[in-house]
Amino acid sequence: MQAKKDGMVFKAIQPNSLFQNIIRIPASYWFGIFLLIYGIWIFTPFLAPIMMNAGWDEVGKFIYWFYSFFCHQLPQRSFFLFGERPMYSLVEIQNTWHNTSDPSLLRQFTGNSLMGWKVAWSDRMVSLYSSVWFFALLWFPFRRKIKPISWLGFILLLLPLAMDGITHLLSDFAGIGSGFRDKNQWLAILTNNSFPPSFYSGDALGSFNSLMRLASGILAGLAVVWLLFPNLFQLQMGLPQSSQINHDKDIR
Repeated sequence: MQAKKDGMVFKAIQPNSLFQNIIRIPASYWFGIFLLIYGIWIFTPFLAPIMMNAGWDEVGKFIYWFYSFFCHQLPQRSFFLFGERPMYSLVEIQNTWHNTSDPSLLRQFTGNSLMGWKVAWSDRMVSLYSSVWFFALLWFPFRRKIKPISWLGFILLLLPLAMDGITHLLSDFAGIGSGFRDKNQWLAILTNNSFPPSFYSGDALGSFNSLMRLASGILAGLAVVWLLFPNLFQLQMGLPQSSQINHDKDIR
C-alpha cells in the first residue's frame, strides 16, 4: 500500500512484513546466539569457585550473590571444586559452617581451602541447564531429520523432575535433614535394603537423591530441546524465501 503526500511516495508498513524483518536479522544466527548467551548464563556459576580458589574473592562472591536469586545454593546439594571431594554431606557442612538446618544460613557457605569451593548452581541446576546446552549441540547436526516431540512425550520427560522436586520440597518442610527424602526409608523397604545405607541417606554423589536430581534434570533438558528447537527450526524454515536462502548459506 502506498500513500502520496506533497509529491512523495510513502510505503505503508505492513505488520506481517515488520515482524518478518525483525526476526529475519537474527534468524540465520539464532543457534549461535543461543549457544553464546545461554552458555555464558549456565557456565558462569563455575567461575565462582575458580575465582575463589585464585584469590579473587570479590568476583567469586559477586557471582554467588547474583545467582542466589535463581538457585537455593544449598551446599549439601552442590558440587565443589578444588577440594577433597566433589560433594559433602549435611553433617560435614554443619560441622564446618554452623550446626543449623536453616537453609538461609546453609546456603551462605561457599567453601574453604580444604573442602574447595561450591559451584553457584545446585547439582539439579547444573544437570538441567547444562543438559539443554549439550542436547542442543547434539540436535543441530540432525536438525533437518528430528521432528518435535509430542506434548505427551514432553510431559512424561518432565514428570520425574516434577515428582522429585515436589517431594523434596514437601520433605524439607519437616526441616533440612529430617524429612522423608533424607533417609528414604520407603525406598529401603521397597528394595529390601539391597543397597548400602549411603545410597538411601543424604545427598552425596551416588546416593538416590543425587542420582534422581541428576537424571531428572537430564530428562527435562532433553524434553526442552526436543520440543523447542525443532519447532523453532520449522518456524525459521517458514520465513520468506530470501530468509531461507540466507539461513542455508549460514549453516552449511
